Amino acid sequence: MPSIRKIAPCLWFDGQAEDAAKFYTSIFKNSSIRRIARYGKEGREIHGREPGSVMTVQFELSGQPFTALNAGPDFKFNEAISFEVYCETQAELDEYWDKLCAGGDPSAQQCGWLKDKFGVSWQIVPLAMLDMFGEQPSVKSERAMKALLQMKKLDIAALKRAYDG
Repeated sequence: MPSIRKIAPCLWFDGQAEDAAKFYTSIFKNSSIRRIARYGKEGREIHGREPGSVMTVQFELSGQPFTALNAGPDFKFNEAISFEVYCETQAELDEYWDKLCAGGDPSAQQCGWLKDKFGVSWQIVPLAMLDMFGEQPSVKSERAMKALLQMKKLDIAALKRAYDG
């Protein structure tokens, strides 16, 4: 039995669990699909899925375990939950942004947040920003926040220029 972490997000899909897992594992390094479980005949009157169709996909993104569940149209993703992707460079930030945005909702892009083609919300966060926004607001952090609020995809150099004044 593979090692199991205590906590792993489970994402609810309406038939796209395997496609989503393949999409995400193609974007993040050191990622893989671990296991695909399929629906059987039992419970079909409740779950309504064809026997043999994908029920769950267990996958890892950069070592973080996830489960994707094909459970129907009852629930949709919203911005109340998002996944943060920390980036060291602008090139890394651009790569994640561009790949996760592909086919997503452009109207949902603001301040480093985006919504992918499955409706999942992501925050593409430069590590440098963690230092800019410390525990207490400062004149420098306020300038950086003003710049950040004007951006869709974050620009690390522009944030640093604003921070430095």
